[in-house]
Amino acid sequence: MKIAHTGLDLQEGKVRFEDQMVHSLTAKFSPKKVTPYYFEFVGSDFESADIIVVSRDSVLDLLIYDIEKMETRLERSEDEEERASVAAALAALENEVPVCDMELDDTAAVHMRQIGPLSLKPVLIVDSDSIDVQELIPFAMEKAGMMFFYTAGPQEVHAWLINAGLGAQECAGQIHTDLARGFVKAEIVSVEDMLQCHSMADARKKGLTSLVDRDFIIPSDTVIEIRFNI
Repeated sequence: MKIAHTGLDLQEGKVRFEDQMVHSLTAKFSPKKVTPYYFEFVGSDFESADIIVVSRDSVLDLLIYDIEKMETRLERSEDEEERASVAAALAALENEVPVCDMELDDTAAVHMRQIGPLSLKPVLIVDSDSIDVQELIPFAMEKAGMMFFYTAGPQEVHAWLINAGLGAQECAGQIHTDLARGFVKAEIVSVEDMLQCHSMADARKKGLTSLVDRDFIIPSDTVIEIRFNI
Protein backbone atom coordinates (compact mmCIF):
# COMPACT_ATOMS: atom_id res chain seq x y z
CA MET A 1 0.00 0.00 0.00
CA LYS A 2 1.44 3.34 -1.07
CA ILE A 3 0.84 6.42 1.08
CA ALA A 4 1.61 9.84 -0.39
CA HIS A 5 1.96 12.78 1.97
CA THR A 6 2.49 16.50 2.01
CA GLY A 7 3.01 18.96 4.82
CA LEU A 8 4.24 16.19 7.11
CA ASP A 9 7.73 15.32 8.31
CA LEU A 10 7.72 11.64 7.34
CA GLN A 11 10.46 9.43 5.99
CA GLU A 12 10.07 8.06 2.47
CA GLY A 13 10.44 4.45 1.48
CA LYS A 14 9.12 1.23 2.99
CA VAL A 15 8.19 1.25 6.65
CA ARG A 16 7.50 -1.86 8.69
CA PHE A 17 4.25 -1.48 10.59
CA GLU A 18 4.84 -2.37 14.22
CA ASP A 19 1.63 -4.35 14.49
CA GLN A 20 0.87 -5.40 18.06
CA MET A 21 -1.11 -8.37 16.77
CA VAL A 22 1.93 -9.65 14.86
CA HIS A 23 4.14 -9.09 17.90
CA SER A 24 1.75 -10.97 20.18
CA LEU A 25 1.28 -13.90 17.78
CA THR A 26 5.03 -14.10 17.24
CA ALA A 27 5.66 -14.21 20.98
CA LYS A 28 3.01 -16.91 21.26
CA PHE A 29 4.17 -19.26 18.48
CA SER A 30 7.88 -18.45 18.03
CA PRO A 31 7.44 -19.13 14.30
CA LYS A 32 10.22 -19.94 11.87
CA LYS A 33 9.17 -16.96 9.77
CA VAL A 34 7.45 -13.65 10.49
CA THR A 35 5.92 -11.59 7.69
CA PRO A 36 4.75 -8.20 8.92
CA TYR A 37 3.27 -5.62 6.56
CA TYR A 38 5.36 -2.86 5.02
CA PHE A 39 3.74 0.40 3.93
CA GLU A 40 5.45 2.50 1.29
CA PHE A 41 5.62 6.27 1.78
CA VAL A 42 6.10 8.12 -1.49
CA GLY A 43 6.29 11.83 -0.66
CA SER A 44 4.03 13.94 -2.88
CA ASP A 45 3.62 11.31 -5.59
CA PHE A 46 -0.16 11.56 -5.43
CA GLU A 47 -0.79 9.79 -8.74
CA SER A 48 0.76 6.47 -7.68
CA ALA A 49 -0.59 6.47 -4.12
CA ASP A 50 -3.43 4.37 -2.72
CA ILE A 51 -4.11 6.94 -0.02
CA ILE A 52 -3.04 10.54 0.52
CA VAL A 53 -2.20 12.04 3.91
CA VAL A 54 -1.93 15.79 4.28
CA SER A 55 -1.60 18.25 7.14
CA ARG A 56 -4.55 20.57 7.55
CA ASP A 57 -2.34 23.60 6.85
CA SER A 58 -1.21 22.07 3.54
CA VAL A 59 -4.48 20.66 2.22
CA LEU A 60 -4.61 23.14 -0.66
CA ASP A 61 -1.23 21.85 -1.87
CA LEU A 62 -3.20 18.75 -2.88
CA LEU A 63 -6.60 20.20 -3.73
CA ILE A 64 -5.23 22.88 -6.06
CA TYR A 65 -4.63 20.18 -8.69
CA ASP A 66 -8.29 19.13 -8.50
CA ILE A 67 -9.52 22.72 -8.50
CA GLU A 68 -7.62 23.40 -11.72
CA LYS A 69 -8.93 20.17 -13.28
CA MET A 70 -12.52 21.02 -12.35
CA GLU A 71 -12.21 24.57 -13.69
CA THR A 72 -10.91 23.25 -17.01
CA ARG A 73 -13.68 20.64 -17.21
CA LEU A 74 -16.32 23.27 -16.42
CA GLU A 75 -15.06 25.46 -19.25
CA ARG A 76 -15.09 22.64 -21.79
CA SER A 77 -18.11 20.54 -20.84
CA GLU A 78 -21.36 20.94 -22.76
CA ASP A 79 -23.25 18.37 -20.69
CA GLU A 80 -25.52 20.13 -18.18
CA GLU A 81 -25.57 17.24 -15.70
CA GLU A 82 -21.79 17.03 -15.74
CA ARG A 83 -21.47 20.80 -15.40
CA ALA A 84 -23.71 20.72 -12.33
CA SER A 85 -21.65 17.93 -10.77
CA VAL A 86 -18.38 19.71 -11.51
CA ALA A 87 -19.63 23.06 -10.20
CA ALA A 88 -20.74 21.46 -6.92
CA ALA A 89 -17.42 19.64 -6.56
CA LEU A 90 -15.49 22.81 -7.33
CA ALA A 91 -17.36 24.72 -4.63
CA ALA A 92 -16.56 22.00 -2.08
CA LEU A 93 -12.90 21.86 -3.09
CA GLU A 94 -12.58 25.61 -2.66
CA ASN A 95 -13.86 25.06 0.88
CA GLU A 96 -11.03 22.52 1.37
CA VAL A 97 -13.25 19.44 1.17
CA PRO A 98 -11.63 16.53 -0.75
CA VAL A 99 -13.80 14.77 -3.32
CA CYS A 100 -13.70 11.56 -1.24
CA ASP A 101 -15.51 13.38 1.57
CA MET A 102 -18.25 14.90 -0.61
CA GLU A 103 -21.79 13.58 -0.59
CA LEU A 104 -22.11 12.49 -4.22
CA ASP A 105 -25.26 11.11 -5.78
CA ASP A 106 -24.93 8.31 -8.33
CA THR A 107 -24.68 10.68 -11.29
CA ALA A 108 -22.06 12.89 -9.66
CA ALA A 109 -20.09 9.83 -8.58
CA VAL A 110 -19.93 8.64 -12.20
CA HIS A 111 -18.74 12.07 -13.32
CA MET A 112 -16.03 12.18 -10.65
CA ARG A 113 -14.74 8.74 -11.63
CA GLN A 114 -14.58 9.86 -15.25
CA ILE A 115 -12.69 13.04 -14.38
CA GLY A 116 -10.39 11.28 -11.90
CA PRO A 117 -9.49 14.03 -9.38
CA LEU A 118 -6.63 13.14 -7.06
CA SER A 119 -8.75 13.59 -3.94
CA LEU A 120 -11.21 10.96 -5.11
CA LYS A 121 -8.66 8.66 -3.49
CA PRO A 122 -8.95 8.39 0.30
CA VAL A 123 -7.53 11.60 1.79
CA LEU A 124 -6.64 11.74 5.46
CA ILE A 125 -6.27 15.25 6.85
CA VAL A 126 -4.30 15.44 10.10
CA ASP A 127 -4.09 18.38 12.46
CA SER A 128 -0.48 17.84 13.51
CA ASP A 129 2.46 18.09 11.11
CA SER A 130 4.64 15.96 13.39
CA ILE A 131 2.56 12.80 13.73
CA ASP A 132 4.54 9.60 14.14
CA VAL A 133 4.39 7.20 11.20
CA GLN A 134 3.33 4.26 13.37
CA GLU A 135 0.54 6.35 14.85
CA LEU A 136 -0.50 7.51 11.39
CA ILE A 137 -0.83 4.11 9.73
CA PRO A 138 -3.98 2.90 11.57
CA PHE A 139 -5.75 6.18 10.76
CA ALA A 140 -4.72 5.85 7.10
CA MET A 141 -6.00 2.27 7.00
CA GLU A 142 -9.32 3.29 8.52
CA LYS A 143 -9.72 6.14 6.03
CA ALA A 144 -8.99 3.75 3.15
CA GLY A 145 -11.38 1.10 4.53
CA MET A 146 -8.63 -1.46 5.03
CA MET A 147 -7.83 -3.99 7.74
CA PHE A 148 -5.63 -6.95 8.59
CA PHE A 149 -6.34 -10.62 8.96
CA TYR A 150 -3.66 -13.10 10.00
CA THR A 151 -2.38 -16.59 9.45
CA ALA A 152 -0.49 -17.89 12.47
CA GLY A 153 1.31 -20.97 13.70
CA PRO A 154 4.76 -22.41 14.34
CA GLN A 155 5.73 -22.16 10.66
CA GLU A 156 4.81 -18.53 10.06
CA VAL A 157 2.95 -15.52 11.39
CA HIS A 158 1.75 -13.39 8.48
CA ALA A 159 -0.24 -10.13 8.37
CA TRP A 160 -2.51 -9.73 5.33
CA LEU A 161 -3.80 -6.28 4.39
CA ILE A 162 -7.20 -6.32 2.66
CA ASN A 163 -10.18 -4.12 1.95
CA ALA A 164 -12.66 -4.42 4.81
CA GLY A 165 -15.76 -6.37 3.84
CA LEU A 166 -14.09 -9.21 1.93
CA GLY A 167 -15.57 -12.67 2.18
CA ALA A 168 -13.69 -15.75 3.35
CA GLN A 169 -12.97 -17.06 -0.16
CA GLU A 170 -11.61 -13.68 -1.26
CA CYS A 171 -9.34 -13.66 1.78
CA ALA A 172 -8.18 -17.16 0.87
CA GLY A 173 -7.25 -15.81 -2.55
CA GLN A 174 -5.04 -13.19 -0.93
CA ILE A 175 -3.01 -16.02 0.59
CA HIS A 176 -2.84 -18.13 -2.59
CA THR A 177 -5.02 -18.48 -5.68
CA ASP A 178 -5.22 -22.26 -5.14
CA LEU A 179 -6.84 -21.72 -1.76
CA ALA A 180 -9.59 -19.65 -3.35
CA ARG A 181 -10.02 -22.07 -6.27
CA GLY A 182 -10.39 -25.10 -4.01
CA PHE A 183 -12.08 -23.31 -1.12
CA VAL A 184 -14.27 -25.51 1.09
CA LYS A 185 -14.48 -23.69 4.43
CA ALA A 186 -12.52 -21.21 6.51
CA GLU A 187 -11.90 -21.79 10.19
CA ILE A 188 -11.60 -18.49 12.03
CA VAL A 189 -10.80 -17.31 15.52
CA SER A 190 -10.14 -13.85 16.91
CA VAL A 191 -6.51 -12.99 17.64
CA GLU A 192 -7.51 -12.33 21.25
CA ASP A 193 -8.88 -15.87 21.63
CA MET A 194 -6.01 -17.41 19.69
CA LEU A 195 -3.53 -15.93 22.12
CA GLN A 196 -5.18 -17.93 24.91
CA CYS A 197 -4.64 -21.23 23.08
CA HIS A 198 -1.75 -23.46 22.08
CA SER A 199 -2.89 -23.89 18.48
CA MET A 200 -5.87 -23.70 16.17
CA ALA A 201 -6.71 -27.28 17.21
CA ASP A 202 -6.67 -26.19 20.85
CA ALA A 203 -8.89 -23.20 20.04
CA ARG A 204 -11.24 -25.57 18.22
CA LYS A 205 -11.36 -27.92 21.20
CA LYS A 206 -12.25 -24.99 23.45
CA GLY A 207 -15.09 -23.99 21.14
CA LEU A 208 -13.48 -20.69 20.16
CA THR A 209 -13.32 -21.22 16.39
CA SER A 210 -16.03 -21.01 13.75
CA LEU A 211 -16.31 -22.71 10.37
CA VAL A 212 -17.58 -20.22 7.81
CA ASP A 213 -18.61 -20.34 4.17
CA ARG A 214 -17.10 -18.49 1.22
CA ASP A 215 -19.24 -15.36 1.51
CA PHE A 216 -18.81 -14.84 5.24
CA ILE A 217 -17.38 -11.37 5.84
CA ILE A 218 -14.13 -11.70 7.76
CA PRO A 219 -13.82 -9.35 10.76
CA SER A 220 -10.58 -7.50 11.44
CA ASP A 221 -7.98 -9.04 13.73
CA THR A 222 -8.99 -12.58 12.81
CA VAL A 223 -6.74 -15.62 12.41
CA ILE A 224 -7.79 -17.73 9.43
CA GLU A 225 -7.07 -21.31 8.43
CA ILE A 226 -8.38 -22.33 5.00
CA ARG A 227 -9.79 -25.77 4.24
CA PHE A 228 -9.53 -26.50 0.54
CA ASN A 229 -9.63 -29.34 -1.95
CA ILE A 230 -8.00 -29.30 -5.39
